[in-house]
Amino acid sequence: MAHDSERNLGGRPRDAAIDEAIILATRERLVRDGYSRMTIGDIAADAGVTRPTLYRRWATKFDLVVDALDYGFRRQRDMYTIDLSDLSPREALTEAVRRLDPAYFNPDAMVLMGNFAGEAIRTPELLDLLRTHAVEPRVSLVEDLLTCLRDRGAVREGIDPHTIAIMCFGSYFAAFYRGEPTKDLAERVVAVLWPAVGKE
Repeated sequence: MAHDSERNLGGRPRDAAIDEAIILATRERLVRDGYSRMTIGDIAADAGVTRPTLYRRWATKFDLVVDALDYGFRRQRDMYTIDLSDLSPREALTEAVRRLDPAYFNPDAMVLMGNFAGEAIRTPELLDLLRTHAVEPRVSLVEDLLTCLRDRGAVREGIDPHTIAIMCFGSYFAAFYRGEPTKDLAERVVAVLWPAVGKE
């Protein structure tokens, strides 16, 4: 979680519960206040720890945010209980598209991502952070699956996995901004896509 070793400088074991409390407090503040307005003092207070306790784990607010984003994506991956290799090609694509949903683990993910994008001019490294830790791992999942299916001959030879993955990811943002539910969005998206990409 934090990128120090599991023992602090004094040699005592790190308390994972404290780490998680700080991470969760950070994620809540990112949604509520955004990066610029949230403070280390607010995070420490929300987590019920002192500022020195927090700074022993993360040297800067930015370092803490990096781990807060990684935490969310790791927790999302932990929720994957279906092995895509056990599914038919169409079912595997549907499950992969479902995992694109930013709100798969965190219901506030769209607001969080919007806050990061809104900070792009003032703090451009936040947008890079969002791309690296929240966008690319999701898009790559679908892209890699489609590439694998293409190589196996399970989908059409001429498909463009990268563009398809981006389109699928964008569907969640379109639904969010239109106020539409996303519960069955993966099924609906694949129902439209499959006739163009599949061989079944």
